Amino acid sequence: MVNGMDRTILHCDCNSFFASVECLLRPELKNVPMAVCGDPQSRHGIILAKNEPAKKYGVVTAETIWQARRKCPRLVLAPTHFEEYRRYSRQINRIYRRFTDLVEPFSIDESWLDVTGSRALFGDGRRIADTLRETVRRETGLTISVGVSFNKIFAKLGSDYKKPDATTVISRENYRRVVFPLPVGALMFCGEKTVAALAGFGIHTIGDLAAADRKLLRARFGKAADMLCDYAGGLDVSPVRSFGQMREVKSVGNSVTFRRDLRGRDDIRKGVEAIADRVAARMRKNRVKCWVVQIGIKDPGLKTITRQKTLRAPTHLARELSAAALELIGSCWNPAAPIRMLAISGTALVPDDAPGEQLSFFTRGGAGREKQEKLETALDAIREKYGHGAVTSGALLGSDLGIEGLQKKGD
Repeated sequence: MVNGMDRTILHCDCNSFFASVECLLRPELKNVPMAVCGDPQSRHGIILAKNEPAKKYGVVTAETIWQARRKCPRLVLAPTHFEEYRRYSRQINRIYRRFTDLVEPFSIDESWLDVTGSRALFGDGRRIADTLRETVRRETGLTISVGVSFNKIFAKLGSDYKKPDATTVISRENYRRVVFPLPVGALMFCGEKTVAALAGFGIHTIGDLAAADRKLLRARFGKAADMLCDYAGGLDVSPVRSFGQMREVKSVGNSVTFRRDLRGRDDIRKGVEAIADRVAARMRKNRVKCWVVQIGIKDPGLKTITRQKTLRAPTHLARELSAAALELIGSCWNPAAPIRMLAISGTALVPDDAPGEQLSFFTRGGAGREKQEKLETALDAIREKYGHGAVTSGALLGSDLGIEGLQKKGD
């Protein structure tokens, strides 16, 4: 609260963002069922976004192309244009910043706004939300849905509550009626595994979670139990950060202590690829590339070694980080020796648009590298929406290494 009064927080979410931008680029796609996908030539490519006509056929994001075409044989497929998506994202966030300097992007198509201090100028939360919707539509041709509430979590629930092009207010007066009947999986950071675990306690709705015994849940979820209960009960007080509050990132890395020791080249490769994938995604999110790749290896006796190498060109691609890490491991480690913990970090960071982009020795040419960047950026978009576990390597399915427990390091 501010001076005893509730904050006014907005969550603005662009409707079918990628597909909507493609329809602006190609207006003939607007009234036919269409979807954006990473590789239109592959049956196994993934749907990244779809327009309203495609939704009517039941096409959903993250399903494969062949599944979507079984539902809608006339589905038109469009390749991605990520530079255009970034350009529209920047334009929309500039519109948001006309109303407040407290704008915190959550993904390429979502942002939180704290408009508490703007109410005297622009009206209450609903009026600001409606003005934003009209302004974005008029200036960009895109539509947004806006949730208005007294905290970030309920504001996000509001933007998801009614689509497209809608404003939903979740207030102190109505949140029990609006929020509590929703499935607990609608709550931010409440993924499939958490939903399944909560079901074991008889918790199926957000209202069930808000009324749950925290002490009982702590035995299963630890400190996360308090966070989830706070979110469900409307007790979140996290601030909306401004652009100027973004921290300088000096390194980006992850480490994993595996459920069992890695043994052999195949185990090592799986571990490296999973960690490099997470590190690369975080670099792209922070809009940086690294000149130096560093690895750390800990054996069962807790002895640790580190090695690093400087690349011929900066990178934020998982494939190139993996290649560098595997080269380092191959130069200093017997693959038959067990590995308890493995870490990969990128250091000597530069902005992702900094000069010095040369052809990397990991790729055969610029075209191959550009294709890989488009692929990995497409995966980022899916994971931003549906969580990092939404897309994973087939080699890791059913793995007993505990790779899902990646720990953040160094940023």
